[in-house]
Amino acid sequence: MVERRLVPDFIFESSWEVCNKMGGIYTVLSTRAKTLQEQFPDKLMFIGPDVWQGKENPLFAEDASLWRPWVKKATEEGLRIRVGRWNIPGRPCVVLVDFQPYFEKKNELYGQAWADFQVDSLHAYGDYDEASMFSYAAALVVESFYRNKLVGKKQSSASKAKAKVVYQAHEWMTCLGALYIKKHVPEIATIFTTHATSIGRSIAGNNKPLYEYLWAYNGTQMAGELNMEAKHSVERQAAHNVDCFTTVSEVTGRECAELLDKQPDVILPNGFEADFVPSGSAFAKRRREARAKILQVANALTGAEFTDDTLIVATSGRYEYRNKGIDVFLEAAYRSLYNSDLQRQVLMLVQVPAWVESPRSDLQERLKLGGTYTDALPEPVITHNLHEPWNDPVLNFLRSHGMKNDVHSRVKVIFVPCYLDGNDGIFQLPYYDLLIGDDLAAYPSYYEPWGYTPLEAVAFHVPCMTTSLSGFGLWACSSVGRDSKLEDGVEVIARNDYNAQDVAEELSTTIARYAAFDKKTTDKVRRNAAKLAEKALWKNFIEYYYDAYDIALRKANERNNS
Repeated sequence: MVERRLVPDFIFESSWEVCNKMGGIYTVLSTRAKTLQEQFPDKLMFIGPDVWQGKENPLFAEDASLWRPWVKKATEEGLRIRVGRWNIPGRPCVVLVDFQPYFEKKNELYGQAWADFQVDSLHAYGDYDEASMFSYAAALVVESFYRNKLVGKKQSSASKAKAKVVYQAHEWMTCLGALYIKKHVPEIATIFTTHATSIGRSIAGNNKPLYEYLWAYNGTQMAGELNMEAKHSVERQAAHNVDCFTTVSEVTGRECAELLDKQPDVILPNGFEADFVPSGSAFAKRRREARAKILQVANALTGAEFTDDTLIVATSGRYEYRNKGIDVFLEAAYRSLYNSDLQRQVLMLVQVPAWVESPRSDLQERLKLGGTYTDALPEPVITHNLHEPWNDPVLNFLRSHGMKNDVHSRVKVIFVPCYLDGNDGIFQLPYYDLLIGDDLAAYPSYYEPWGYTPLEAVAFHVPCMTTSLSGFGLWACSSVGRDSKLEDGVEVIARNDYNAQDVAEELSTTIARYAAFDKKTTDKVRRNAAKLAEKALWKNFIEYYYDAYDIALRKANERNNS
């Protein structure tokens, strides 16, 4: 007889990116929320940092009527919180907590973490303190809600045992709180999800070969060498002490086993929600509008004519120049300039947020006036002004390779160094509303535990290229049952520690190959991309979360019944 999975009565999730859009974890949580909210209606609380104090947060809608008695009690206990709804599909319940008051007891908290779990915070610096204080504050929210709302102080111990509660913490930034819950509220089952180990990301980002020597690296030793002791320590101890340790892909699972000395209990692949993608005539309309805006900006910036036949190729994501393969993308663009097989005009967009100063006023003026331009603006390769542009890797590559977007160049590269939130001053469209206008996307990552950007691309019917070092790339291959090719919707290029130039060449070749496809073939490839994305809907991946809940709850039951 198959034992039935234990199902939680209430779920807490904490992340720095709750109502705080910064990267891939925001996409994980915000797209999954609707599926969980349908399964556990208002039995789900997301906890995020209240970093928007004094400013309007468009992602958060405060609701004073939600859990009013508990909010009053929590306030009396000293918690500074705001309660409401996350403005995303499903509109789940959210608590934003002010963590500033806890800095004054930082050293005491770090000392206790060492005494309880041997977390070494001695060499903490920068964002470690801020993240840890939020993590601690989030744990206090969980403890207060659990004791005052879910079980009640007057109930018996037997009643308390029946309340099946899960706390899931995301990334090293929430680890201190997960350990606090483990000690102070052992009735709650704890889950820790690392989306990328802090030390693995650091090894890759410091131009060290991660994969060939993964077996030989000692995570703690490398943390000392790379000045990552505090982050690595809290992450490692959380992985070893929570009830269920998870990560997002097999490739990161191997990394965890070697660098954290802990094999994940469950792999939680990242899904997507179909609600974010328009359909039918709305899709076609949004695509036309996106392409028109992209080509309008390109013309106003470069003075070149871009026909409807222009092939728009984009990369995006976090500005990790090597890890995300931005260097390889640019090298592929450079090689495409001299690729005699390239039969169409190509516009390549690098959409990664950098240290932006302001939108370019000269470009804004042209866009406001409208019309078509035949002369280029100064430095026609970037849409915004940067602080310290002389230190920017993308601009330095373009300059050193003489890539100035000459009018007669058949490949042009435009750097869009801002968050595309609809208020960037140039495009004035959110990221998804521009993504839908792309013809092809490329994410030649060196370090990519999952890879939301390629999943988002195929969800919007944009075929893409990624690598065998990304979790999404490996999943795509397993989904098609072989090495995935562009005709399947995703071209997965073999990448290792040393073959970046080969990857750039293959990227350039694939762009030329796609540019030569006729409309019938292109439409088929776009349909295949969308079909592959359907396999990654949350309704297909949420089962892995239920497995994690079951494992954590059983472990908590064993602890509390012993």
